[in-house]
Amino acid sequence: MTRLAAIATLAASPAFAADKPFFSLANTDFVVLIGLLVFIGILIYFKVPGILAGMLDKRAEGIRSDLDEARSLREEAQSLLASFERKSAEVKEQADRIVAAAKSDAEEAAEQAKRDLDASIDRRIRAAEDQIASAEAAALRRVRDRAISAATAAAAEVLAKDMDGDRANALFDEALETVKAKLH
Repeated sequence: MTRLAAIATLAASPAFAADKPFFSLANTDFVVLIGLLVFIGILIYFKVPGILAGMLDKRAEGIRSDLDEARSLREEAQSLLASFERKSAEVKEQADRIVAAAKSDAEEAAEQAKRDLDASIDRRIRAAEDQIASAEAAALRRVRDRAISAATAAAAEVLAKDMDGDRANALFDEALETVKAKLH
């Protein structure tokens, strides 16, 4: 195939269009053609096309392995991205659960505080009512004691005015009998 390409190159050469005889060293086209043929021959002798083809094959294989590695890295990156997205969704879900639990706990704490406050208010109201009742009872006792004192003083005064010696002895005897009857 390379020979056929060389013949086609020579047949289409502009050297055939020159005025001077073609196979002469005075014709620069002929000299250039000879130099080109020698150069191509040296390249073929040292197997440069095979070396170039091998280098291109190695380069193609390197590119292919780079592409395979890039594909595997892309797949790994996609799996890592999916994993991170799952973890992010899990963390968001967990954060939402924590927030919901905190709100629930706060509401329960507020309800408990309200119940405690209501109980405290009820205790204070009862304590105040007990103090008021105690103060009323004490006031009633004082009023009753003063009324008794006043009645006793008034009775003593009335009795002292109306009392003579015989009547006092009779009342004393009667009171003594009443006490004896109640004690026995």
